[in-house]
Amino acid sequence: MNSKFQPNSPGANMQSAIKSLDELAKDVSYSLMEQLTADPQATADGEDYEPRQVFSGHYVPVKPTPLESPVYISHSKTLFDELGFDADLAQTDGFRQLFSGDLSQVPEPMRHSGWACGYALSIYGTEYYRQCPFQTGNGYGDGRAISILELTRGGKRWEMQLKGAGRTPYCRGGDGRAVLRSSVREFLAQEAMHALGVPTSRSLSLFVSTEDQAVRPWYSENTQSYDPDIRVVEPCAISTRVASSFLRVGQVELFARRARKQEHAEAMQELELIVRHVIEREYKDEIDTSAPFSEQVVLLARLYGQRLARMVTHWMRVGFCQGNFNSDNCALGGFTLDYGPFGFMESFDPYYQPWTGGGRHFSFFNQPAAAEQNYKMLWSALNTLLTHDPAAQAVLEEIRSEFPALIQAELEVMWAAKMGMKAFEPALFGEMLQLMLKTPVDYTLFFRELSHLPTDVASLKKAFYTDDDSFDDAWNAWLVEWHSALRADMDKGEERSDSDEIRKRISQQMLQVNPKYILREWHVAPAYRAAEEGDFTLLRELQQLVTNPYDEQTKDIEQKFYRLKPAIYANMGGISHYSCSS
Repeated sequence: MNSKFQPNSPGANMQSAIKSLDELAKDVSYSLMEQLTADPQATADGEDYEPRQVFSGHYVPVKPTPLESPVYISHSKTLFDELGFDADLAQTDGFRQLFSGDLSQVPEPMRHSGWACGYALSIYGTEYYRQCPFQTGNGYGDGRAISILELTRGGKRWEMQLKGAGRTPYCRGGDGRAVLRSSVREFLAQEAMHALGVPTSRSLSLFVSTEDQAVRPWYSENTQSYDPDIRVVEPCAISTRVASSFLRVGQVELFARRARKQEHAEAMQELELIVRHVIEREYKDEIDTSAPFSEQVVLLARLYGQRLARMVTHWMRVGFCQGNFNSDNCALGGFTLDYGPFGFMESFDPYYQPWTGGGRHFSFFNQPAAAEQNYKMLWSALNTLLTHDPAAQAVLEEIRSEFPALIQAELEVMWAAKMGMKAFEPALFGEMLQLMLKTPVDYTLFFRELSHLPTDVASLKKAFYTDDDSFDDAWNAWLVEWHSALRADMDKGEERSDSDEIRKRISQQMLQVNPKYILREWHVAPAYRAAEEGDFTLLRELQQLVTNPYDEQTKDIEQKFYRLKPAIYANMGGISHYSCSS
């Protein structure tokens, strides 16, 4: 089995533990603000909250709007360990103030303002301008996400961004806030995805206000309405997400569009600067920055394509559907960026799409095609930098044309690993998918039970959403074919005499590819509802569960979380489907 499908392993602390903001401040930097250009129309104090057009510059300095009376909910113990944060840091006054949006008391050399960035929007390879209130594309960007610092620890750079930290010039008339419901979902999803071994932005902390509230459209209790049918008052929260950077395809796309249209005199220079910054932040260990710039651009395209293909393959492995995979939600570091209308598939459906506004083009099995469309947008943007180098443009075009084969190869390796096989067998795989649809089965439970190498369908019934046994014979016939293929794999090896030991090893490998626990919406909803009442017990229990998704748990935990979605939640608004209301 390919080791790249193993879950992530925690990093080792390379420095002494940080116990206070004064100690944290020693490792803080601001490379984006120092290496790129600010909007020349920005305010000096960062109090820049009204929607407006931003015509140039890579970022706008913005001071976050802190939560009133913030209350600590949770933090990521895994990320604290990787960053070298003392476990008690999350309970300090300084930490609470900083990560609930109050930068007024930060120690030097930390700054009292953060930054928000503009970017373009492409949906499935088509540029859109009218999503911004000015219908020009110059008002679209970080409307409620404000980065506040970069931290250099253990040879890594980590950017920290507050989600729900108030208005920015890109707020498009919104309030700039995130409600507790969506913040809980994002916090837990980032924890889960990292533990599942999926490239992702990370959760640092989660705070809720006891004073600030926002009104959002949502679903009444037990409704089967497709769209939200009521408006609800919800508490505001701030989650801090962490990544190597939050640079995205949409940003490079924005500056390429300005350069192509010659919207201002520095447009091409701004495009080159942000691409150089992407290379520095995300690819400095793989791209020689002393090489000719055209060579760096071409290599960036190649490396990013590889990362993008791997990321989407991991999504498919664990049953994750991003739901809204636009270019502005596509991180140039090759990791999962956005946790708005996401979901983990339960009953297997190639066209699973949890978001009511998403459409089939962003559904589960169409995610590789959506990735290709985003890759084409990056290719187009990078091509703008190579207009004076036809040879480099030809190589870039060749790389773009290879992307479908690249992602297909990654998918085939992954599917083979989920089935315990050395090589992908399309006929056997296709038969399995057809039976999964006809039965139907729970995606996660099915592959987890398959990992125990069952010889008859009765051993798989835990994953079935139906008592209908009309496909039992077909399943048993498929299992015979599958075991025959596994034996053929064994016969190719050198350890033919100990087939029991080989089967045990295959099972163990499959168990490391096929998780036992995922983040199911019918578990998350009670957790955020209880959190709204000040009870964080279930939220923290879920956090503990999803940070150990491949492990066997106690019988009580298994009975509670390792089971099919109850029929009561079928087609329930806010559980089986939901709007992008956060």
